[in-house]
Amino acid sequence: MLNKYPMWKNIMVMLIIAVGCFYAVPNLFGEDHAVQVVATRGAEVTTSTQSIVAEQLAGKGIAVKRSELENGQLLVRVQDAEQQLLAKEVIADALGDKFTVALNLAPATPEWLESLGGSPMKLGLDLRGGVHFLMEVDMGEALHKMEEGKVADFRSQLREEKIRYAGIRDTAKGIEINFRDAETLGHAERFLKTRTKDMLFTDVSSGDNFVLRAVMSEAYIKQVKEEALQQNITTIRNRVNELGVAEPVVQRQGAERIVVELPGVQDTARAKEILGATASIEFHMVDDKADASAAASGRISAGSEVYQRREGGAVVLKKEVMLTGDHITGAQPSFDQYSRPQVSINLDAKGGSIFSNVTKDNVGKPMATLFIEYKDSGERNADGSVKMKKIEEVISVATINQRLGRNFVITGLGHAESQNLALLLRAGALIAPVSIVEERTIGPSLGAENIENGVQAMVWGMAAVLIFMLVYYRGFGLIANLALTANLVMVVGVMSMIPGAVLTLPGIAGMVLTVGMAVDGNVLIYERIREELRAGRSVQQAIHEGYGNAFSTIADANITTFMTALILFAVGTGAVKGFAVTLMIGIATSMFTAIVGTRSIVNAIWGGKRVKKLSI
Repeated sequence: MLNKYPMWKNIMVMLIIAVGCFYAVPNLFGEDHAVQVVATRGAEVTTSTQSIVAEQLAGKGIAVKRSELENGQLLVRVQDAEQQLLAKEVIADALGDKFTVALNLAPATPEWLESLGGSPMKLGLDLRGGVHFLMEVDMGEALHKMEEGKVADFRSQLREEKIRYAGIRDTAKGIEINFRDAETLGHAERFLKTRTKDMLFTDVSSGDNFVLRAVMSEAYIKQVKEEALQQNITTIRNRVNELGVAEPVVQRQGAERIVVELPGVQDTARAKEILGATASIEFHMVDDKADASAAASGRISAGSEVYQRREGGAVVLKKEVMLTGDHITGAQPSFDQYSRPQVSINLDAKGGSIFSNVTKDNVGKPMATLFIEYKDSGERNADGSVKMKKIEEVISVATINQRLGRNFVITGLGHAESQNLALLLRAGALIAPVSIVEERTIGPSLGAENIENGVQAMVWGMAAVLIFMLVYYRGFGLIANLALTANLVMVVGVMSMIPGAVLTLPGIAGMVLTVGMAVDGNVLIYERIREELRAGRSVQQAIHEGYGNAFSTIADANITTFMTALILFAVGTGAVKGFAVTLMIGIATSMFTAIVGTRSIVNAIWGGKRVKKLSI
């Protein structure tokens, strides 16, 4: 019995360990403070943008470590956190509101290592931190939208009942409906009270001006605000899922705010753009009878309005909304036959029916897609809340060539913009605008002292195990120590290779547990070898029997633990899932290093030789 591994098996062991080490190396380089720039609303980040940013930063004396333009995004690395904050302000002022400027922590991995696929593992908020957003819901706009909906409802209800009215408008004091006489007003009031339980109706007529005012009840206002907050939380959570962030936190804070924490996020500018965007679309018919010169001077009919086109110029649209984005059930970016970006839209049954009826009556006429977005104006309302700026742009005007149904496309967008719009429409529109009132990349939430203590516990625990193994098992203990070190390196390497894996503080606990389980396998093997030697077996037989007979015991213990970790991963969330991922990876790597790795070294040193005594 020679106890020799074939050459291919030794090469396989060395190759697997080498791959693990290679992917673990990027974790040694740390991170750079950076500012990320992403274009929005039809703009593009080009080399010209990069030059402008470089000039502005040089003018302010901000040293740039590296500036990278890739995939339509600009990443500017600076020296420290103080210069990072200053650089963000300078870049935002220089580029304007067509660009999203966000803080970032960029891996300092060398370019040659990145080109080979090396990247550091993602750390959770409790270790490295991540992106923290505090978002405020514009409840005033939520109530205003609800009132606009009530105005449309009142119009349709009064028409169905054939009650004539002079006009309906939404005012600061509530919805006011004008009538020509008191009798019609009374009839309308009695009718609307039976149809609308959430509104309070009051006769505010004066002289010959017969006016019925409708305001929301306090209970209904409270309900609207609560629904707006809950729906926005759900929508933002959907958007986070679309971004593919591992272990995110999306929760309410108070009556009007939402906290979003994204651990380990690299693309913070995209996260800010997607999460903070209140994007929706509306479809309007173009008023092709409007006089262009008259519209330019502001003279248009009461049922139309002038909007700006994204590519420049103005277009007159009819105020009546054909369809809103609320009926959209699916949206995917795609390309037309000429390779131009477009968004393929799917509607629900109600939306498809509405769109079909509207387009049937307007074949041959132009239809416009109106893109509506709310952005932070930089100003505050009297109550201290963020004042939002509404931006409305026509992104496309197309002629209706045939009756449309539940599936159609939107054109006129850039590639990146079509992808973002599709993502927003898939995840759902925010019922009310949200503004990011606080944005920061945050450090460990459990404190640097706790993190240091956790790492020290792992280091000292491992040191104690290494010393014990070296003293108690001598030469074989040294081999076990090499396997144990390789095991930890491989855990880090595998964690770095898996895109969605995030190391948290409980994950470190999983690594500590892995150390114990890894050395446990070696202890079982070595004790079995000692027993075989005491029973009078030869050295080669003892080695063979030790590894062979201990394998079933090690496999049983590790497989049952692996199954437990798998269940924790399936049903757990947050820290529990992070612990489970680390533990599963550690079990797999520890079995490899304890059984295959150490056997390869033992065979190389003692296999194929006439050895009378082992250092064990």
